[in-house]
Amino acid sequence: MNILITGGASGLGLATAEAVEKEGWKALVVDVRAPDQRFEHVTADLADRGEAERAVRELAERAGGLHGVVTAAGIDACGRLEDVPADDWERVIKVNLLGTASVVRAALPYLKHTRGTVVTCASTLGLRPLSDASAYSASKFGVVGFTRALATEMRGEVGVTLLIPGGMRTGFFDGRPEQYKPGPEAGLNDPADVAQAVVFALRQPAGCEVRELVVCPSTETSWP
Repeated sequence: MNILITGGASGLGLATAEAVEKEGWKALVVDVRAPDQRFEHVTADLADRGEAERAVRELAERAGGLHGVVTAAGIDACGRLEDVPADDWERVIKVNLLGTASVVRAALPYLKHTRGTVVTCASTLGLRPLSDASAYSASKFGVVGFTRALATEMRGEVGVTLLIPGGMRTGFFDGRPEQYKPGPEAGLNDPADVAQAVVFALRQPAGCEVRELVVCPSTETSWP
C-alpha cells in the first residue's frame, strides 16, 4: 500500500512513516523540509494550496496511486490573540486546517479508485480549548468539523478516521518560551505508540471504519 504522510520529516509524521514501512507498505512524505532520504518525498509548504496539490499529485503518480493519506503536519503560534502577529496566527490556520483540506482534496481521486483511507490529525485541543492557543485550537476544532463532515460525504467511497492525539514527546515544543512547554509531570506519549493507532486505522478493510480515535497519555490534562 502507498501511504502519503504530511509532516513526515519529524514528530508523529516521521513515526507514522516508520511504522508504515515496518508494515511493508510504502511511505510517501510531504514536508516543508526534506525528511530522511530513505523515504520517497516532495517538499512543499502546506500553507500554499498549489504546492500542497502538486506534492500530492507528484507522489501519487510516482507511486502508481494512493491507498491512504495521513495529515500529520502541524504548527503552532502560542500567545494571547492580541499579542500574536496576525500573519503568524493565520499561518497556523493555513497549515493545520486549509493544508489538511488541500491535501485531502487532491488525494480523493486516487483514494476513490482504491477505496483507501484518510486519517486526519486533530488534537485534544480541538475538543477542549486552552488559553494562549487560540490559533491552534481554532485550526484543530476546524479539523474535527472538517473530518466529521468528510466522513459523511465519503461514506461508501473512502474511509475516514479522525485521530485526536494528546501531548507527545516531539520537537513540536522546541523553541517555545518556557511557559508554553510541558512540564516534567506531563508524561507525554511516545509518537511511535500513537503511530500504531494510525496503522490500525489504515489496516481496516474497505467498508469497516474507525471513525474516531482519542490517544493520549493517561495523565493528559487536556482530556477530557
